[in-house]
Amino acid sequence: MKSLRLVLAMIAALVVASPAAAYWDYGHRTVAAIAWANITPHTRAGIRQLLRAQARLDTPTCPVRTIEEASVWPDCIKPIKDATGKSRFGYAYVWHYQNVDICQPFHLPPACDRGDCVSAQIPAQQALLHNPRASARDRLMALAFLTHFVGDLHQPLHAGDKGDKGGNDTHVDYGIYATPRLNLHSVWDGLLAERAISTPPSMVRRYPAVERRREAAGDVMAWSRENWAIAKRAYAAAMVGDACRPTPAHMHMDEAAIAAMAPVEREQIKRGGLRLARLLDAAFRR
Repeated sequence: MKSLRLVLAMIAALVVASPAAAYWDYGHRTVAAIAWANITPHTRAGIRQLLRAQARLDTPTCPVRTIEEASVWPDCIKPIKDATGKSRFGYAYVWHYQNVDICQPFHLPPACDRGDCVSAQIPAQQALLHNPRASARDRLMALAFLTHFVGDLHQPLHAGDKGDKGGNDTHVDYGIYATPRLNLHSVWDGLLAERAISTPPSMVRRYPAVERRREAAGDVMAWSRENWAIAKRAYAAAMVGDACRPTPAHMHMDEAAIAAMAPVEREQIKRGGLRLARLLDAAFRR
């Protein structure tokens, strides 16, 4: 009954949520918690010290007291406006995704060359976090952005699409749940993520060193390509066939498709956490 209430609450949230909303809290917080469990004690101490500067962000409605709160801060701040009514953080909207066409050869968009995509911002924010001359405020913002963007990149619909805003414009039913506001992006952001994360055993644990090294290997370009390829699988599962044929007006993820894709999302969340741990350890290394 508790699980049913949770799913119904998530469905209800879809009705009022913005279609551009990024990875839901559960996914981001889990990536951050996995990273926290796998960083070194030195890195953990450095993060705790940096979190003490949260008042300098001047975002009281979006606290950053833990790494889990830091992981959702870049979404929480989107509605915050300055004294003139303009978005204080509007410049960062395009940093959350890159949406490379899954039906063309892999190639990052020109926006990445200007720093305006998620894969460009991950190394940029890591470098700022590593910079001892940067202010505590700037480094704390970098911690939040880095933690969030690694999570975003590992939600495949932030990495690949079919010209439909990362699946936001592609209607899909999820099992028995159907609502006009349910789309492929929101399924991977929320409903599928909830199933993937809540399936035992707990994902939040210290992983063996050999597994950490294997899963955290590669660089941002390799991780982008990996998640772009998984995005193609996400479309194929919902379309029950070739992902690159014309997208039907209405798609359906049946139980077989959900059962097949949930472990895929679970693996990407784990990889995101272990890769974030590697990046954080490097950023706090002196």
